[in-house]
Amino acid sequence: MVDFARVQKELQECSRDIELSGIKVVPKSDANLARLLGTIPGPIGTPYEGGTFQIDISLPDAYPFEPPKMQFTTKVWHPNISSQSGAICLDILKDQWSPALTLKTALLSVQALLSAPQPDDPQDAVVAQQYLRDYQTFVGTARYWTESFAKSSSIGIDEKVKRLVEMGFPEGRARSALETVGGDENLALETLCSG
Repeated sequence: MVDFARVQKELQECSRDIELSGIKVVPKSDANLARLLGTIPGPIGTPYEGGTFQIDISLPDAYPFEPPKMQFTTKVWHPNISSQSGAICLDILKDQWSPALTLKTALLSVQALLSAPQPDDPQDAVVAQQYLRDYQTFVGTARYWTESFAKSSSIGIDEKVKRLVEMGFPEGRARSALETVGGDENLALETLCSG
């Protein structure tokens, strides 16, 4: 059984220094603390800079003795992240997990992975080959994907809020739901319907 007291404590820890770290973890719904949504900023000085990346987090029953299951919901071009499914190849999410680690340290590790790809241990072989053989094209593609999928303009958010309000949701809740899920209108709608 998931240690929900620990999960609550970890969520509070994340929200305490969100301004400093930029890392955010929120429950997908009030009813289920085993399904979470993580947000990390793209690291400065990388093709991911300026992007906000969403990560789906599922806690197994044995958490914290088993690692959380994480995968990107934001599309990202990186050798250690599947460009198709968002699956992440990172040792602490597999056999190097320790109960001393937290959701925040796991997300910090994922963020560090964005800064330091490991193309010799790829999740996405096509991206890894591009990284190794044509680094400039890799950087251009990663930057393009960040612009296309990980950045949301405020004009876009206002349009999405307007559409959600037209569906009958209060403006404040619609805006809050969109901010929580990084501007993804479908996830916001899912959140509003389940909450």
